[in-house]
Amino acid sequence: MKQLGTHLVVDAWQCPAELLNDPERIRRAMLDAISAGGATLIDLCVHQFSPHGVTATATLAESHIAIHTWPELGYFAADLFFCGAGNPQRAIKFLETALQAKQVRSREFKRGYEPDETEIPDSISEESLATLVETGTRG
Repeated sequence: MKQLGTHLVVDAWQCPAELLNDPERIRRAMLDAISAGGATLIDLCVHQFSPHGVTATATLAESHIAIHTWPELGYFAADLFFCGAGNPQRAIKFLETALQAKQVRSREFKRGYEPDETEIPDSISEESLATLVETGTRG
């Protein structure tokens, strides 16, 4: 497989409810995780639900990070996809620590395609594809 990126899917439990229900705390944790992972922020959206819960999504030059919290359960789910550059493992470790998760399950998927089974469009040369993978940029 020609790997284009790494995708982490994370479940975390036993987090303090007050941390998971604080949109500013989630915003700060996301920004710090992006920095820790060596990623480049394009846009960050944080939404507080009523009566509780926060969702935050970060669009990155390298792809994205999303987190969804259930404070009443002490639980959060996170999704991190980095292509080409950055370190999603460092980013999620930062989120786990910042949100004081005591139990974590993380699954890692290598994302990409099988060169023998997938044609590269005429508009993308092998050299351009290699640059895209190395730099994590699309343009």
